[in-house]
Amino acid sequence: TEIYTLSLHDALPILLLGVDVLARDKFKQLAGKRVGLITNQTGLNSAGVTTIDVLHDAPDVKLAALFSPEHGIRGALDQPKIDDSTDEKTGLPVYSLYGERRKPTKEQLDKLDALVFDVQDVGCRFYTNTATMALSMEAAAAAGKEFVVLDRPDPIGGEVIEGPMLDAGKESFVGIFDMPLRYGLTIGELAAYILASSDRKSTRLNSSHIT
Repeated sequence: TEIYTLSLHDALPILLLGVDVLARDKFKQLAGKRVGLITNQTGLNSAGVTTIDVLHDAPDVKLAALFSPEHGIRGALDQPKIDDSTDEKTGLPVYSLYGERRKPTKEQLDKLDALVFDVQDVGCRFYTNTATMALSMEAAAAAGKEFVVLDRPDPIGGEVIEGPMLDAGKESFVGIFDMPLRYGLTIGELAAYILASSDRKSTRLNSSHIT
């Protein structure tokens, strides 16, 4: 499994979101691949176009499935269990990762070559989107699939690290990492941290896209 974290600062001084870098590079990281996308309403490029539409319209990329975190694919649901559905615009299946399952299944991943994650994070430990990413990384590694993180800046910034560490043995879906409450990392940097902290030898990090 390879994880590509697309740089926020790949073309300084202009800040590019991960999805913008992907488009600028003509989607070469996903060329010819069947792709599953984990996203919600925060997955937008710099022009305000959803990552769903960007990948659905990308040449030589087959967007095959969508996966939704807490609050659903459009961020409109506030309930403890979210069912699978179908995206009205694209007709693609939307597999909920906040219902009976918390990570993609082997059967779902068997139909994909790569899993892309594009959800806004805020750098705070108890948001469940980071747990969704971590569990999906594990599923991708177990299935031998690529995992692509589309990075984006955190609105509260990354200059401050503060708050207590997670108590040992208290790990849960709202606190899956042993780190401070405010950890000062982007979602892509967090993915790199998770991988570096893992003992999974089958997972390889391509660090050339990390800043």
